[in-house]
Amino acid sequence: MSHNIFKKALANPLSKAGFIIIVMVFLLAMLAPVISPYDPDEINVKAILLGPSWQHWMGTDGLGRDVLSRMLFGGRISLLVGLVAVGISTAIGILLGAIAGYYRGWVDTLIMRLVDVMLSIPSFFLILAVIAFLTPSIVNVMIVIGLTSWMGVTRLVRAEFLSLSGREFVMASRTLGAKDARLIFTHLLPNSLTPIIVSSVLGIAGAVLMESGLSFLGLGVQAPQASWGNILTDGKDYIQFAWWLSLFPGLAILITVLGYNLLGEGLRDALDPRSSSNK
Repeated sequence: MSHNIFKKALANPLSKAGFIIIVMVFLLAMLAPVISPYDPDEINVKAILLGPSWQHWMGTDGLGRDVLSRMLFGGRISLLVGLVAVGISTAIGILLGAIAGYYRGWVDTLIMRLVDVMLSIPSFFLILAVIAFLTPSIVNVMIVIGLTSWMGVTRLVRAEFLSLSGREFVMASRTLGAKDARLIFTHLLPNSLTPIIVSSVLGIAGAVLMESGLSFLGLGVQAPQASWGNILTDGKDYIQFAWWLSLFPGLAILITVLGYNLLGEGLRDALDPRSSSNK
């Protein structure tokens, strides 16, 4: 993506705020081993359910573990799940959308009916049904979220391919004898990146929410490995007198999702030539 695109996207104060939030969250997560004040899995029976203080900025949990340390390491897991899951769903969506939009006919009909069937099933319940038959783990969560979230990208890529197939540059390349693979990967796909990029950025926010929900229900990342979702799970048992166990992971999820949504909207405006900001 060119410098001009980022400049246009960050010209919007809200998208700039989203970008700053994402960068800060990534830096905190990546630097967790360096800046974490305690071992996130260290149990301290003398420090059970201590409120926020100078020693424990976000308090401690029911096992005396430092919440800030677990939040920092949990951020790495939540962001990793979001990135990998979206990578899987985007790859599948691009492949199926390109095939449907380029070849059309019965291939297009078959793929789009599959998309319709998948969209008719609530995503969260579909993921719950699949996860129920698997061993809960971070790898399974990433794969399942990715394999059940590709439908939106497929429809976007198909629509772009259908729109671009009749353009002069595509017809000229076809007339000159360009093969299908060259037309798809050299001409059609690069010109279809706008919705893919925006959908991917917004998809990361959805994947972070999905992972948090699964971990909260005990079907995602398993203890003692920390994620924002299972930190929330620990907090629900003490919510009446240990508010910090629910507040801080909830805020982390909220702020991260908000950051991706703001950046996604900014990129949509910057990449869309029909946007008023680009006129």
